[in-house]
Amino acid sequence: MKAWLRLACNRGVVVTATRIALIAGTVLNAINQGPQVLRGDTVDWPRLVLTFVVPYVVSTVSAVQTRQR
Repeated sequence: MKAWLRLACNRGVVVTATRIALIAGTVLNAINQGPQVLRGDTVDWPRLVLTFVVPYVVSTVSAVQTRQR
């Protein structure tokens, strides 16, 4: 577990996962909550956060697994 966390905190993994999360999260958020925002409704903040966290986690897990092989 320690080795896995060390790889997950590697600068390259973090930078790449952050970029992917920002791009994917923005697109997914526009799809999921775009109409609400355009109508002036409130944003569902937990959903917004998860929309960015999930791609970050998926990218990180994938990168760590690849580096472990």
